Amino acid sequence: MLYVSLLGEQSVTHGATGPAVTRSPRAIALVGYLVTHAGLPQPRQRIASLFWPDSSDAQARTNLRRELHHLRQVLGGDSALLATATDLSWQDTPHCRVDVRVFDAERRAALAASEDEEVRAHAGAALAEYHGELMPGLADEWLFESRAELEQQCVSLCDLLGDAQCRLGDLAGAAETARRRIRLRPLEELGYRTLMELQADLGDRAGAVSTYHQCAARLERELGVVPDRATQAAFRRLLADAVPSRESRLVGRTHEFTRLRERWQQAARGQPSVALVRGDAGVGKTRLVVELARLARSQGAVVAGTQCFGTSGRLALAPVADWLRNPVLQPALATLAPVWRAEVDRLVPAGKDSGPAPVVRAVADAWQRHRFFEGLARALTGAGRPTLLVLDNAQWCDQETLAFLLFCLGLEPRAPLLLAATQRSDPGDGTLTGWTERLRATGRLSAVDLSPLDLDDTARLAESVSGLLPSGDELTLLHAATGGFPLSVVEALRSGGPPGDLEAVLTERLRQPSPDAREIAGLAAAVGRDFSLDLLTEASDLDAEAVVRAVDELWRLRILREFRDGYDFSHDLLRDAAYRQVTRARRWLLHRRLAQSLELLHPGDTGSVSAQLAEQYARGGRPDRAVAFYRRAAELAAGTFAHGEAIRLLREALSLLADAPAGPETDRRELAVLEALSGPLNARLGYASPDLQRALERSIVLAERLGQQDSTLVALVGLWTSRFVQGRTARAHEAAKRALELVDDDRTKDELNGSAHFAFAGSSVSLGRPGEALRHFDLAARLTRGAPSLPIGTRPEVHSLAWAAHAHWLLGHEDEALRSCREAVRLARTMTHPYSLAVALAYAGITHQMRGDLDEVEELSAELRELCGRYGFAYYREWGLVLGGWVRGDADGLADIRRGVANLKAEGSLARMPYWLALQADLLARHNRPGPARAALDAALVVGQARDDLWWLPEVLRLRSTYDGREQGRIRLKTAVDLAAAQGSTTLRLRCERDLDRY
Repeated sequence: MLYVSLLGEQSVTHGATGPAVTRSPRAIALVGYLVTHAGLPQPRQRIASLFWPDSSDAQARTNLRRELHHLRQVLGGDSALLATATDLSWQDTPHCRVDVRVFDAERRAALAASEDEEVRAHAGAALAEYHGELMPGLADEWLFESRAELEQQCVSLCDLLGDAQCRLGDLAGAAETARRRIRLRPLEELGYRTLMELQADLGDRAGAVSTYHQCAARLERELGVVPDRATQAAFRRLLADAVPSRESRLVGRTHEFTRLRERWQQAARGQPSVALVRGDAGVGKTRLVVELARLARSQGAVVAGTQCFGTSGRLALAPVADWLRNPVLQPALATLAPVWRAEVDRLVPAGKDSGPAPVVRAVADAWQRHRFFEGLARALTGAGRPTLLVLDNAQWCDQETLAFLLFCLGLEPRAPLLLAATQRSDPGDGTLTGWTERLRATGRLSAVDLSPLDLDDTARLAESVSGLLPSGDELTLLHAATGGFPLSVVEALRSGGPPGDLEAVLTERLRQPSPDAREIAGLAAAVGRDFSLDLLTEASDLDAEAVVRAVDELWRLRILREFRDGYDFSHDLLRDAAYRQVTRARRWLLHRRLAQSLELLHPGDTGSVSAQLAEQYARGGRPDRAVAFYRRAAELAAGTFAHGEAIRLLREALSLLADAPAGPETDRRELAVLEALSGPLNARLGYASPDLQRALERSIVLAERLGQQDSTLVALVGLWTSRFVQGRTARAHEAAKRALELVDDDRTKDELNGSAHFAFAGSSVSLGRPGEALRHFDLAARLTRGAPSLPIGTRPEVHSLAWAAHAHWLLGHEDEALRSCREAVRLARTMTHPYSLAVALAYAGITHQMRGDLDEVEELSAELRELCGRYGFAYYREWGLVLGGWVRGDADGLADIRRGVANLKAEGSLARMPYWLALQADLLARHNRPGPARAALDAALVVGQARDDLWWLPEVLRLRSTYDGREQGRIRLKTAVDLAAAQGSTTLRLRCERDLDRY
């Protein structure tokens, strides 16, 4: 059976979950048009002109015939599509299920039902079909009326179903139906009133209060009004208290707002950019951006906002996740291609049945970060209309979110997208400074700096808040005491006392609430970020009724504000002030209670709050629990390629373990953290990172102390990688030899054994032992065949073949070398693993360079550079630069070689440096620059001998002999011949002997 889905998505599939049978947007739109007019013949000419208004009549009819031909193929023998020479129409058939038609049939049955049970059954079935608006993402004019009609029918069904559920005593079901109505009509107060009353009847007074707060915040944010009298009356029946006044109006920011508005207009026309509002705390940055968001909403734009928190208990990419969860972006998500939806699901799973995010091996799968970012970017920019993303407190934003935003702004150069961010004058750790500098270099940054208000604007703001214009002396005192900072002005007036410094004003403001409300404010401040009523109720000593009243009191005093589905302080400075009022001893207790409450509220699903749990347990005196949750949070961060965030979290865990009592249990915990840390360190900082080396060396000490052989072997192979890339060949070989000594065919896994053989083989090549290397490469390939990846991140069969080609060439096995490198590239192309392909191309480039195959080197290096640029592979990108520069041969080629060599040195990646310097010397010689060429060869000899990187030294000696006198040249060549012979390097020995014969 064919399933046609038009509500909340656009698809035609075989079966409910089967493959798509068409991806043609026009074909699906045509089905949608006919379905919404089912049973009514539609003239072909009208359809053609509606669907292709910019085409001639003849071309439009041709286009229609093409889509009809495609639809007939999709529908097969089904007779749902009726076509005559002049008309088209849709009729329902048993073999084609259309969600719009099912919705309509069930809706009609619900309206005709005489019993509440029948109403519930049919209305529930109809609503189950309504997954979202009709054909989301499509903006054809013919669709608007049908879309609005279906949405209104859904709203009416919610009212019908809710009434029936109430009569049947199903209050919980009725509450859920009311929530759905609110999602459909978020600015209609009837839905909120209905839900409040149902929540009160269910005994959920906290939920009812929260619903009112959400209603009031939404109305104020989007319409600038307070709830109407009926809604206020419903709220008073809950608490019998007054409702808050409106937010103060924006004053004194005409120039700054004009700049923001102009930037928004440019972005809406297809110039994606960032507007960064900067200033000291309390100067009104958020208020200005809120006003811009109101303007954008009034123009029909997509507006999604979030904020960052100055706490370590955060998850990577949390701001992006907040934006993607915003209801205004759900239609765009529904139209994403499956490949991009799968990437979004890593961060924001589509539903409970979507399963866990794919496991990411930090090194092996780091290349997927590009595709992951592209999926997120397509989701945020796919709404089909101008989009404003708001990011408050960007100074606390995580590195991964900042990196993603740079990517997103560059992906679609004509996307109608503006990021409006706020930043305190102090940029924090400097991460944001680097980000803004990169944006400024691209011309996509517009900074708006805010200063305190002058005397006149302070007077206008005071009048807006209090309703009274202060007298001359009062105004002078107010401005002098507050410095013209809007937050200070507003809070001073709300505190009711004499104006003073901001800390004193905020302290006075927090004395206004009742004792219970002050206690809840302290508990909320200990959370460190936004929070839910459920969390406060669970963690507080007060009963639920008292917590609800306290939160409402704080909300009415504008100390708290509605945020997402919960609450937050109206300003971070208020949170800080509330936390300062909690004694140190009580803070410890509050953090522990909050941690325990978070676990209770997320049974079996603590991943989403793992970083928050770690911080709360750490501050609550439970480092053992904190370490476990830091590891879990780091695992989730790595799962979204946020390796910098994973490193931060794991280092927090290590700092706690440093203070733990010594003993085997602490050693086991530290080893587990270090094992989790090595992958992100490698992915973010590279093989040569000293931090990675230290982590691996410490892992080996702990694993040996605990007698954990597998862990020791894994760490030794990792240490081999680090030392080898650093150019410490002999020390790397020592690590490989130790790993090989641990190999036990009966006890250790083949994959681990193969990794040890691979490491031993690799350093054997560089030590000038190609024959020994080949034997171990063969063993590595056999033992690791089918393994997902080596610890260094590559597919073992690819890397072993690619590197073995060098050993074959050195031994004089020309044909085997060529076969091995070509097979590595061929195999890598069959895999969806770009990193392994980069390895195969890089090693093949060296093989062909040694053979003198210039065309192959040029082709391979060009592909390697493109691949590394696309996925951000730094190490092998430098190989491509050097090889490409060598084969190019001109001045630009020489510059590329120098840049590649310099980059490798800067990264600490000194492996193969004699080879790279020899290529540089060869090109310098071709440019008739003997002095620099001789210097490069001398440097190659020095670095090769100092670092035991010996495999290419016979060739370096041969090249260097050309700059010697006759006798000295003969001696140097004889040394080269002897060295090549000792290494078993037949090819290099023959090269040197040929040159020696000329003497």
